[in-house]
Parts: sequence; structure tokens; C-alpha cells
Amino acid sequence: MLRKLLISGLVASLPFSTLSAGEVEILDVVATQSNGTWHFAVTVKHADTGWDHYADGWEVLTLEGTSLGYRTLAHPHVNEQPFTRALGGINIPEGITDVMIRARDTDGWSDTMFNVKLP
Repeated sequence: MLRKLLISGLVASLPFSTLSAGEVEILDVVATQSNGTWHFAVTVKHADTGWDHYADGWEVLTLEGTSLGYRTLAHPHVNEQPFTRALGGINIPEGITDVMIRARDTDGWSDTMFNVKLP
């Protein structure tokens, strides 16, 4: 009887853990320069579940962690995965050849970053 209860408890807990949306994954970044500023098109993937849990932004950073620009994602993309959103007008200081892109969801920042070598 105890074994049956343990197995039932384990099975009952599985749906809860599989419903977690997890971290935002950055799939691709296209960086282009025009008239002295940069434009970033970032493709992200996240298991958005609705307004309670969705990818809500991404940021361009120097390798030292200075924020150069932030793109707000203002709504869930439950039925549009992956998706690409852009941010332009970013000033990159002279001499910087690489930047990092990090994304966040409504739970906070992802642990992984995407390195972009500027063309």
C-alpha cells in the first residue's frame, strides 16, 4: 500500500513540474549598424503560458555587464514561438567588438547569455 501511495504521489507531482515554462532561450541575434547606431533583432523561444508566465524582455550588455539597451516584450506569445523582436538606436562605445544578449521572463533573468560578435 505504501509503494502504491508513493508512486501515485510521484505521478501526481509530474504535471506540476512539466508545466514550468523554464528559461527564455535566445535562438538567434542579427546585429546591424547604420548611421553610427546599432539595431538588434533577437529571436527568442519560451514556453509562455499566458499573462502569469511569459518572456517579458531582453537586454544588450557589454562584456563587463553595462546595459546598452532594453527591449520590453509587452505581452505573452503563447501561439507565436519562436518570435523575433527588434531594438534600434543603440550606441556601442568605440572599441567594443562583442556584446551579450540576455533575456528574462516574468520570474527573472535567464542564467544563459548569447554572445554577439559585432560585424
